[in-house]
Amino acid sequence: MGKVMRGVAALALSVAAVGTVGAADAGAATAAGSVHGCPSGAVCIYPGFDWNNDRPSFVYWSYGAHNLVNQTGVHEVLNNQYGGAGMRLWSGYNGTGSVIDSLAAGSGWVYDLGPVNSITLDRP
Repeated sequence: MGKVMRGVAALALSVAAVGTVGAADAGAATAAGSVHGCPSGAVCIYPGFDWNNDRPSFVYWSYGAHNLVNQTGVHEVLNNQYGGAGMRLWSGYNGTGSVIDSLAAGSGWVYDLGPVNSITLDRP
């Protein structure tokens, strides 16, 4: 009986270890890499409607509201977050007013930022 229980315990530990490595690898694969110079996990704003030679003018990392200052005209906006984290563009400061648009993780779009006064980075 003791040998059987030790065998079951060893098997359980092996399965747990493989499951942990698989989860770590999946997270690393999802979170890997910058896109157009925007680091993984960030939201980036580029001047104009190209990628500015992969050099964003603003990079936002933390969840919550971020006010935009002197951002008018057309800009490329890229949500390079992962794991389902979204971002929204707001008409008011501090993530208030009405939502102008939203971007899912891993997507980008060209916006006229004139009516946008803030963005929020939203937890999944």
